[in-house]
Amino acid sequence: MKIYRILASVLMLFLVSSCSQQFLDLKPISNATTDNFYKTGDDIKNAVSGSYAALQADGISGNSYVFGEIASDNTIPVASGSITDQDEFDRFYIKTTNPYISGRWNDCYSAIARFNTILDKVDGITMDATLKSRYIGEVKFLRGWIYFILVQTYGDVPLVTKPITNPDDGYAYTRNPKTEVYAQIEKDLSEAEAALPATYTGIDVGRATKGAAKSMLGKVYLTQKKYTQAVAKLKEVIDLNVYAILPSYADVFKVSNKNHKESVFDVQYKSGGSAEGNPWPNLFAPQSSGNSVIAFSGNGNNQPTEDLYKAYEAGDVRRDISMAISYVNASGQVVPANYVKKYFDTPVTNNDNGNNIPVIRYADVLLMYAESLNEVGYQPTGEAFTYLNQIRSRAGLKAKTATDIPDQQSFRLAMEQERRVELAFECHRWYDLVRTGRAVPLLNSKKDQIRLVNVLTDNNLVFPVPQAQIDVNKDKIKQNPGY
Repeated sequence: MKIYRILASVLMLFLVSSCSQQFLDLKPISNATTDNFYKTGDDIKNAVSGSYAALQADGISGNSYVFGEIASDNTIPVASGSITDQDEFDRFYIKTTNPYISGRWNDCYSAIARFNTILDKVDGITMDATLKSRYIGEVKFLRGWIYFILVQTYGDVPLVTKPITNPDDGYAYTRNPKTEVYAQIEKDLSEAEAALPATYTGIDVGRATKGAAKSMLGKVYLTQKKYTQAVAKLKEVIDLNVYAILPSYADVFKVSNKNHKESVFDVQYKSGGSAEGNPWPNLFAPQSSGNSVIAFSGNGNNQPTEDLYKAYEAGDVRRDISMAISYVNASGQVVPANYVKKYFDTPVTNNDNGNNIPVIRYADVLLMYAESLNEVGYQPTGEAFTYLNQIRSRAGLKAKTATDIPDQQSFRLAMEQERRVELAFECHRWYDLVRTGRAVPLLNSKKDQIRLVNVLTDNNLVFPVPQAQIDVNKDKIKQNPGY
């Protein structure tokens, strides 16, 4: 993947044309700047390539573990129990002024502003029709994914599909019902899959593909409990015959093996001092570990829980590839510390690692397909067992049969377990629990263990809207219940 090679001039254009720190406190986009830039097919190519840079933003990918992992029972923050911004997610006393809440909102809408500008300008450009269609498909995939992040995080959100060139226009937007947002997500992803190629070569490897759009759309259907549609769409991904489960789980995460057959869509990173490096390996290495675990030491974020460690079955090779419970320091002493190993790299400088962040792996697709099949109807010798066991086989575990999983509810719990250990630290756990209706009862059952501040209710299934958004437009933007 070489799309991280972004021209500085393209990035500067996006800084001009994107939202300011507050989505509704918009600065006018310079029509002269955008009109002068979007003239040729190469301009569109550079703009679309540049739009992938938005995916590295903290609110989209960099801090995604705060929402997907720390909010669940998988991990805890570096200082759980103290008054920290991440601790609010860990123990569920999230304030409307939490910077992770506002950061995700701002970064997502900043990215959407980029996408909307490209889609607004591309029709007026004379260029190869097939290439234009592909670029539109890429941007619609990205916009659909970002809106999926927003609706899962906040519930109802403003639906903006056109550039905002006048700051006063921002005040007209209210929170659209999530059904309307999901309809737009489905539209964007459906149009994307029709326009995108199945594969790329050379410097284009890593861009959004037909399989990525289909996989994301399948996940959107599954999240909405549209199980029949999810089965059909995820089966289309399988039938593309593009993807495969790698024989070795460890190989999935090796920096030297990026964009392999199991990668459906990743956020791309590149180390080497170009400000395109992935910070996760340093963020997740134990605090005060010096260079014993990783060069330039670690921050101790996203610490795996003992509960997750015990969730792995005996003989599951994924556990020791994904996490560790100690390290040997410079003095040769064994230091107890739970930390994420899955993304290990050797950074060039602090937080400058070459790992990609997986958004959808083919293993995820197969597990979603099995889950959807079971929701359509449990079958004791059906395909769902085939795909579940394909994942278990790679992990070194014996196959499950109808004797082990005798009914639909048992299969649901088996899927919950398998997704937890297969996709640990890939930011799925919280959303999986919300999707299946298990977040509230499961986390409440562990209330003392994970030290919840309050008993969770359905209000906690979405996070608060940033207070700044309400303050700037109180007539249109209202807070979620319970916050």
